[in-house]
Amino acid sequence: MTQVWDAENRVVPVTVIQAGPCRVVQLKTPERDGYAAVQLSFGPTKEARLSKPQLGHLKKANAEPARTLAELRVDDLSPYQVGQVIAADVFAAGERVDVMGISKGKGFAGVMKRHNFKGQGASHGNHKAHRVPGAIGACATPSRVFKGMRMPGQMGSARVTTLNLEVVEGDAERGLLLIKGSVPGPAGSVVFVRNAVKGGPATFTPRSEEPVVEEAPAPEAETEEAPEAAAAEETAPEPEPEAEEVAS
Repeated sequence: MTQVWDAENRVVPVTVIQAGPCRVVQLKTPERDGYAAVQLSFGPTKEARLSKPQLGHLKKANAEPARTLAELRVDDLSPYQVGQVIAADVFAAGERVDVMGISKGKGFAGVMKRHNFKGQGASHGNHKAHRVPGAIGACATPSRVFKGMRMPGQMGSARVTTLNLEVVEGDAERGLLLIKGSVPGPAGSVVFVRNAVKGGPATFTPRSEEPVVEEAPAPEAETEEAPEAAAAEETAPEPEPEAEEVAS
């Protein structure tokens, strides 16, 4: 994640997503496949990492070898055609989106980490039961553990959808999307971005990109300086030395 600043100089945390370019490699029609969907390829890779059927499928659509193929169900197939490139400009700043991905795997975790349980007392008679969940059901009645009981188990590594995130900025040239907040999955994982189901008003106000115009300095009034009077300095005549009287 990183951060940007809005028009009021408030810090907004964002996640940078490499959105595309995605190429349409196949169109699924209700008549042939039973449903309408668009198949996209994303992420360049080496030909040696793909099988011959996969390479033939991509070359049929004039697409380069890709490491990810995904299907997105749509209602109308008319805006799409095989070989079309879909870039990040399909989302504009201020739109609401849902981001789906595989969350980070945490392995086998207890109830305090997995379900945020408080835990039991650290002392006062507690014996080796500091992090256990406690009672999970009665013995005679109902004589079973109810489904959905929060217990230790695998944490993470599951499909998660984060709803109603806001697109802060989009860069179609570099194929980047700046989405406010965090998204599921570790860095470098594949996520799916769709139009928000719930939606909502935009909260991010971008900075205005008006050019800064420097004001020209006000012209100074021209004034003529009065000429200095050239006065000749008169030197006073030096006094003549008096003749000394010599007594005869």
